[in-house]
Amino acid sequence: MTSRHDSSILRWLVAAAFVVILNETIMMNAIPRLMVDLRINESSAQWLSTAFMLTMAVIIPITGWFLSRVTTRQAYAIAMTTFCVGTLLAAVSWSFTILVLARVVQASATAVMMPLLMTTLMRVVSPDDRGRVMGMVSLAMSVAPALGPAVSGIVLQFLSWRWIFLVVLPIAATIAIVGSRRLGNVGETQDTPIDWLSAILSAVGFGALVYGLSQMSHASLMVIGLIVVGLLGIAAFVWRQIVLQRVDKPLLDLRTLRTRVYAVSLAAMAIAFGAMIGSMLLLQLYLQHARHMTPLSTGLLVMPGGLAMGLLGPTIGRIYDRLGARVLMIPGGALAVFALAAFAFMDATTPYWMVLVAHVALSLGLAAMFTPMFTMSLGSLRSHLYSHGSSLLGATQQVAGALGTALVVVVLTSRAGASAAQGVGETAAYIDGLHWAFGLCAAVAVVMVGLIATLPARVEAVEPEVVSVHV
Repeated sequence: MTSRHDSSILRWLVAAAFVVILNETIMMNAIPRLMVDLRINESSAQWLSTAFMLTMAVIIPITGWFLSRVTTRQAYAIAMTTFCVGTLLAAVSWSFTILVLARVVQASATAVMMPLLMTTLMRVVSPDDRGRVMGMVSLAMSVAPALGPAVSGIVLQFLSWRWIFLVVLPIAATIAIVGSRRLGNVGETQDTPIDWLSAILSAVGFGALVYGLSQMSHASLMVIGLIVVGLLGIAAFVWRQIVLQRVDKPLLDLRTLRTRVYAVSLAAMAIAFGAMIGSMLLLQLYLQHARHMTPLSTGLLVMPGGLAMGLLGPTIGRIYDRLGARVLMIPGGALAVFALAAFAFMDATTPYWMVLVAHVALSLGLAAMFTPMFTMSLGSLRSHLYSHGSSLLGATQQVAGALGTALVVVVLTSRAGASAAQGVGETAAYIDGLHWAFGLCAAVAVVMVGLIATLPARVEAVEPEVVSVHV
């Protein structure tokens, strides 16, 4: 069982993760207000999310190296201080450029916090208790994104967009100060030098690929060039890591992929994450553009699904500890496919309660898959690979999210344009595009179910001993 002191460490890390994850989605409803106040167009406003995503993609691959060099307390203090600085800068931003810079600073902290949480969890929690604890972590990871749009919608109903950050800042500062004092250090640091060529190749590869994918709806030679440069950069990065692994000095240790459970789980989670992000965007477009709901109403409608996903996390974790993964993942995957297929048949007159039920079903299906997959994937690795495994998971999720968003937007716009060209009304053409885009999400989810069906019920602990904690 996890000791009381270890539980305290995890509580503060989960609290910090909750705040930084909330920050990712809290800006969704503020875009229209920002366009007016800062006098920018929609294309420019998208940089608030694009810059965040780009920063995450560039920084996450080097977090494995970073976390091996600093103590748990140092990593926590650096991440939360950086986040608070970025949040304060966003609140007082006097121009759009400064606001984008503030989002980059915030994303830098988020990129460190999530691998730190996962790595620490795997080191201090015994294998037979990981499902329960990972379920508690998933509560924060699921509830925070669900609350983001609703919280920002309420704030914007009465106050300016700056209060979105001013509300978060004192909470984040309190968690940073108290957590830094109470947090213990897990494991030992390693004085590993950084390979700057790897860092450059990672930044160019992941950065260019994610940005190119985010702009894929605007087909052009530049976008194609960015994607090609990104793929070549990642290929060169992989080659460099293979060379460095021969002397045991990789920036991101890809020997994690030699473990079959980890590799299959990584592929399944990438597909699941891409489908989830893509469907979240499509649902927002469906409710606000096709059904003309307000941002606040949209946020409130999707909030129950996120809350259900998070609140069910601890129960899913306990079931995993007792019965293993397959009894959760396969039914969860089937439920997710069913929900995405239901979205593909919704039209302009579908009752809102049906939308709510489908979204809750999707959330529950994803919850039943994510907790076991996270636990099994990292649990199949040796402890010195935990930080590298969690970093690779994070980097893959960023690419999958960008790819999922790009693909659904391309399918939506191309199909809607084709329907409009055939004389179909604007709203009907848009919904036809949504049908095809949701159908794509359902199709790739079927592939995901096929992958998780090959995973075992549970993995044997590679290193059953738990790392000591130093105050």
